[in-house]
Amino acid sequence: MTAIPRRRTTALGVAAAVALGLLAVPAHARGDRAAPPSLPGVPASVETPSLFDDEAGGNADADDPAIWRNPEDPDRSLVIATAKEGGLRVYDLDGRQVQSLPAPPPPRDGDAPGRFNNVDLITGLRFPGGRHDVAVVSDRGRDQLRVYRIDPRRTGAPLVDVTDEDAAPLVFSAGPDEVADQRTAYGLAAYTDRRSGRSFAVTSRRHATALALAELLPDVRGKVGYRTVRTTSLPSAFPLPDGRTWTPCSEPGELPQVEGMVIDPDTGDLYAGQEDVGIWKLDADLRSPARLIEKVRSFGVPGTWNPQTEECDAGADPGYGGRHLAADVEGLTIWRDPRHPRRPGYLLASSQGDDTFAVFDRERSDTYVRGFRVTADDTPGAPDGSQECDGAAVTSAPLGRRFPNGLLVVQDGANTPASTGSDGEVRADTDFKFVDLGRLRRAVRL
Repeated sequence: MTAIPRRRTTALGVAAAVALGLLAVPAHARGDRAAPPSLPGVPASVETPSLFDDEAGGNADADDPAIWRNPEDPDRSLVIATAKEGGLRVYDLDGRQVQSLPAPPPPRDGDAPGRFNNVDLITGLRFPGGRHDVAVVSDRGRDQLRVYRIDPRRTGAPLVDVTDEDAAPLVFSAGPDEVADQRTAYGLAAYTDRRSGRSFAVTSRRHATALALAELLPDVRGKVGYRTVRTTSLPSAFPLPDGRTWTPCSEPGELPQVEGMVIDPDTGDLYAGQEDVGIWKLDADLRSPARLIEKVRSFGVPGTWNPQTEECDAGADPGYGGRHLAADVEGLTIWRDPRHPRRPGYLLASSQGDDTFAVFDRERSDTYVRGFRVTADDTPGAPDGSQECDGAAVTSAPLGRRFPNGLLVVQDGANTPASTGSDGEVRADTDFKFVDLGRLRRAVRL
């Protein structure tokens, strides 16, 4: 049997099932299940130094980026990125590392250390003494959020940890023993509510379908804590048009998790990528029903967990999946077009399973419009492309001389050329690629 490329599981509740449009004619019956055509490629202009997920490399593994624009000096804007057990990395626009911040140590002997998974930014978080830009991070290792103030005057160390340790409760776990199971805070997206001025972070739970909304709480000391406002869960089983119920195959005990998330600053909508299922859309305050607006190609494909291979053996494809995303669906980010400020712009999604990116038009009900790849440049010494991309971030704001048309940053999960350790073994090598947004716009004709 064929192995399913990704190994997790998925599900759906009754109310959301109505919104899926699952009673439509199967895609393969419409004749549109053909392999996707060749997509345009756009080369990266810059790449960051390699991160190595081994003991010698500090178990650093590139995951998720965020772009901070320096309003006073755009040339000195920064890319803030997670490196899992390696903590946070801060890069300048030439891809040089400016700062490295460690993840926190284990709270007790035998506990997991901090493991930073996703990062997002709040512009102008309202402190009692004024406003500051902050980076908010999901700590998967300790099931917490951490907050870092961005101080551009500290050129060599612009991020300052302002997490209130006394007001940083566990996000999902009932206690430290449950944290050890690592069903913990995973994906993250942050936003400020336009009506109230209050700031929030939405987090997802690893190996589960739960989402949590946390309000950020700055205090007079300049520290930031948080409190959970509400939680909800996405489906984990899905009714199919043929009368079956489908759950994506995964290791026993795991449900289809969400990681990539982004919040539309214009509408307050949350886009959430359930890795083996597709992209959901719901209100960022988690009050509204969720709608599945785009499915992965393997949606509905049956599978059986194989403990020998630790993979899923796939059955026949019934043809109920989408056309544009190969599981896992990962990094989601919103591209606003400065040439048309009244238009909503685009949603970009990493299609990790086939090393591509999908572009959806937010003005046209999130309709798919283009796809592209981040490829290697033929110039000697130029960056390679992006494979198995996890996180992504985009800004169309001009970033000085280096990126006057804006910037897309994507994770590269298989950096090349490969490096080997002292034992001759290939090292797990990841980094981030910087793509000029003007070059991308020309490549995809948007």
